[in-house]
Amino acid sequence: MSVTAQSVWDNCLEFIKDNIQPQAYKTWFEPIKAVKLSDTALSVQVPSKFFYEWLEEHYVKILKVALTKQLGETAKLVYIIKMENTYGNKQPFTEKIPSSNRGALKSQDVDVPLNNKNPELRNPFVIPGIRNVKIESQLNPNYSFENFLEGDSNRLARSAGLAVANKPGGTSFNPLLIFGGVGLGKTHLAHAIGVDIKDKYPEKTVLYISAEKFTQQYIDAVKKNNRNDFIHFYQIIDVLIIDDVQFLSGKSGTQDVFFHIFNHLHQNGKQVILTSDKAPVDMQDIEQRLLSRFKWGLSAELQNPDFETRVSILKNKLYRDGVEMPDDIIEYVAKNIKTNVRELEGAIISLIAQSSFNKKEITIDLARIIVEKFVKNTKREVSIDYIQKVVSDYFQMDIDTLQSKTRKRHIVQARQLAMFFAKKFTKASLASIGSQIGKRDHATVLHACKTVDNLSSTDKQFRKYVEDITKKLSV
Repeated sequence: MSVTAQSVWDNCLEFIKDNIQPQAYKTWFEPIKAVKLSDTALSVQVPSKFFYEWLEEHYVKILKVALTKQLGETAKLVYIIKMENTYGNKQPFTEKIPSSNRGALKSQDVDVPLNNKNPELRNPFVIPGIRNVKIESQLNPNYSFENFLEGDSNRLARSAGLAVANKPGGTSFNPLLIFGGVGLGKTHLAHAIGVDIKDKYPEKTVLYISAEKFTQQYIDAVKKNNRNDFIHFYQIIDVLIIDDVQFLSGKSGTQDVFFHIFNHLHQNGKQVILTSDKAPVDMQDIEQRLLSRFKWGLSAELQNPDFETRVSILKNKLYRDGVEMPDDIIEYVAKNIKTNVRELEGAIISLIAQSSFNKKEITIDLARIIVEKFVKNTKREVSIDYIQKVVSDYFQMDIDTLQSKTRKRHIVQARQLAMFFAKKFTKASLASIGSQIGKRDHATVLHACKTVDNLSSTDKQFRKYVEDITKKLSV
């Protein structure tokens, strides 16, 4: 039987597979392709410059042993790094890496085409080169533990955050999932953990990103055929913070790629921090294998702050802004705005602004006017489930009928109205709305919203439906 590049590489893989973790094998060796065999030099193709560097740094010894067993002491390994989308340049560049007597594979020479303008690693944050350019953490230094005040409503989450910041990847809180309603401080706490880690461990690579931006980067990577580089970029992060992970709902491709990134980070002792507006058990259209990993660590809830915590938050806010305010006014605001921290701080900012602009003294009467207006103008958070219930009740049908595949006109219109109001009253994405209302796609939701707008302006009866349901949802 003749010896070919493929047979030599297959034999190497058999040896490697028996000596490393299955996930590591799948991530770092399955994508490699044998290209050619010339005497004792085996050429293999790898997806990116970073991929080669990672192999050389982490798996050089096992590669040398495997190749030497097949081709002898003079064995050489030549990496061919296939550069996709190089603006018309079809040539790959190659890096020849011979074995050495010191037991490591060293770079011998690099032949890079002069017209190759593509960055070596396609960093989604457009930072050319990974080895010599710092990755910006995208963290907000204004969000710190110092200005995240502790109370009964957040003590577990804050304590877990401090433990993670002290020993990232080294606690049982991995992943740390922080969940709770709007404006309770999920993003603040996630940033605070990242900021603290950067202070304590400046050598660690920390990255904060929203789930929506992560998804968009993945879509761009798929379009440009850079999926592998996208994965490899995220696999080198030491502390990955993903905000609003519920936005991965219904996005199977993004969930799949995040699953592999998560596994790699977790297995290598890297820290993952997630935020969500709901607990894992309540997340819809997230794959079970991903949900099970969310539950590996700790899920810590942020609840509405109690009165004492609200007072402390307001006093801290005023102190940081250098503003003095009587205690009775602070307590009045704290007593009357109970929903979340964002609204609480918003009300106090409005009060200070009114006093400053109108040159009025801050009094209880002024506070009462501001708080009444603020509370009145603050929309109650309405869930997609609640909207479906209101619409179903209005049209005297059950929710299963509303979500069904039937094309009966009155049911279709009810479903379109539910989608329209979900877009109007919630911050959910079109894809998330569609997935929760009968497992439709985002294009169906977009069409429903346009249809409702059109019928509202041309059909008197339909306009009454919209007005009636709006009143019910605005109560």
